Amino acid sequence: MTAASNLGGITGLESLEMGAARVQVDDKKIINCRADLNQLVPFKYKWAWQKYLDACANHWMPNEINMAADVALWKDMNGLTEDERLIIKRNLGFFSTADSLVANNLVLAVYRHITNPECRQYLLRQAFEEALHTHAYQYVIESLGMDEAEVFNMYREVPSVARKAAWSLKYTQSLGDPNFHTGTPENDRRLLRDLIAFYVIFEGIFFYVGFTQVLSMGRRNKMTGTAEQFQYILRDESMHLNFGIDVINQIKIENPHLWTDEFKQEAIDMIREGVELEYTYAVDTMPRGILGLNAEMFREYLQFIANRRCAQIGLAQQFPGAANPFPWMSEIMDLKKEKNFFETRVIEYQTGGALSWDE
Repeated sequence: MTAASNLGGITGLESLEMGAARVQVDDKKIINCRADLNQLVPFKYKWAWQKYLDACANHWMPNEINMAADVALWKDMNGLTEDERLIIKRNLGFFSTADSLVANNLVLAVYRHITNPECRQYLLRQAFEEALHTHAYQYVIESLGMDEAEVFNMYREVPSVARKAAWSLKYTQSLGDPNFHTGTPENDRRLLRDLIAFYVIFEGIFFYVGFTQVLSMGRRNKMTGTAEQFQYILRDESMHLNFGIDVINQIKIENPHLWTDEFKQEAIDMIREGVELEYTYAVDTMPRGILGLNAEMFREYLQFIANRRCAQIGLAQQFPGAANPFPWMSEIMDLKKEKNFFETRVIEYQTGGALSWDE
C-alpha cells in the first residue's frame, strides 16, 4: 500500500485536478479534497468524536470570571512585589501571542492536511478554544490596565520568549507552505515531525512553566481571577495535547515505515531542545526564588514532563529519575466537579452550569 493511500484514513492525501471536485470513498468515509465535505458518519475514529464532545461539554467564557480582586491588587503599588508583577507580565506577553500562533497553525496548516471528518470536527473546536484563550489574555490585560504595546511586543523583545517563538515558527510555518503536499515518505515524515513539534513540545512543554507560575500565585490568593483564567486554559490545553498525541500515534500505527530510528532520534532531539528553551524561559521569568519556586525546580519539572511526553508517543525516557516537584498541578487538570482550586467559588466545569462568584 502506498503512503498516500495508507495515510488517507487520517490525513486525506488525495490530489485533485483543478475544475472538478472529486469524491473518493475510503473505508466508508467520504473525502472531498476540494470542497472538503465533512461527512461525519460512519465514524472511523470514535476517539476523535468523543474528544470533540468532551471539549464542547467544557465550555466557558473569559468575561464570566470576576477580575475585581485582581484589579485592586494590581493597582495597589504595595500589593505585589516586582518579581510577582514580572511573572504576570511575562506570561501574558508569551501566551497572548503563543495561542494566536497555535490558532493560525491549526486553521492555515494542520486543518489542510488532517482531513478525517471527526478529527476536523475536533480541530474546529480547538481553533475556537485557542481564540477563546487569546480573548482571555486580552481580557486580563485590559482589566488590569496594562500597557498593551509592552505586553504584545514581548515575543520580539524578551530573548527567551523570542527564542521559543522562533523555534515554533520553524515548524508551524512548514505545513502552511502551499507547495507542500503529503503522499511521499519524506513529506509524510515532515508532517509527523511538525505535529510532534506542534502538540508534544509547543503545547505540551512550552506552556507549563507559565501555567505553574500563575497558578502558584492563585494558590497563595494572589491574582485569583487571572489564575482562574489560566486554570480553565490549562484544562483545555491538556485536552488539545491528548488529541494531538492520539493523532500522532494513529499515523504511526497506519504508517510504521515513518517511525525509523533516525526519525525517533530527531524527535528526541526536538524534545530535549524544547526542555532547554523552556528552562531558559523559567530563568528569565523567575531570576530569583519566589512563591516557593525557583528555576532549578522547573528544570526537574520540565524533565519530568518530557519523560511523560516521550512515553506517550513511544520514545525512551530521556531523564531517568526526574520527579514532579509540583504534584498539585495534577489536581487542576481534573475536569470533574470540584471546589475551585483558589477557593473563590464552586465550579461545575460543564456546559449549562451557571458560573457565579462570591463577592
